[in-house]
Amino acid sequence: MEITHEQYERIADCFPVQRGNVSLTNLQILNAILYVAEHGCKWRGLPRRFGNWHTIYTRMNRWSKSGVLDRVFECLQEAQIVRIKIEAVSLDSTIVRVHPDGTGALKKTVPKPSASLAAAGPPRFIWLPQMLERPSPSASRPVKRTMRRSADPC
Repeated sequence: MEITHEQYERIADCFPVQRGNVSLTNLQILNAILYVAEHGCKWRGLPRRFGNWHTIYTRMNRWSKSGVLDRVFECLQEAQIVRIKIEAVSLDSTIVRVHPDGTGALKKTVPKPSASLAAAGPPRFIWLPQMLERPSPSASRPVKRTMRRSADPC
């Protein structure tokens, strides 16, 4: 659905005043936003007749943050130009799948040795466990292990 120039004139006071060298009018931006909302396409999927998708997305993002987009959609509904149903969708981790690279698996890379060991310096951490005292026999009890044989030889 696209809004005509006459319909735009009825809600033009909801938009900010365009200043500077602007390549797209507010009407063109609004029609592009309505196209994305109606068809559910990505911003990059906008037809070329609407203009540069990045320009449209940037202005829509600014309007959204400053509250202009809310005012525009309220005016559109009050003037009965467009009927809009707003729904909220909640997603959690049980619905969204992780990309295979983000699962925490180790990378299959070979560690690159340093050009010279002197340049790398001494090792930063060495773990050498040593027993300081021998535990007394009364302090520790031996663990009894029993093996059970199952009736099924498989």
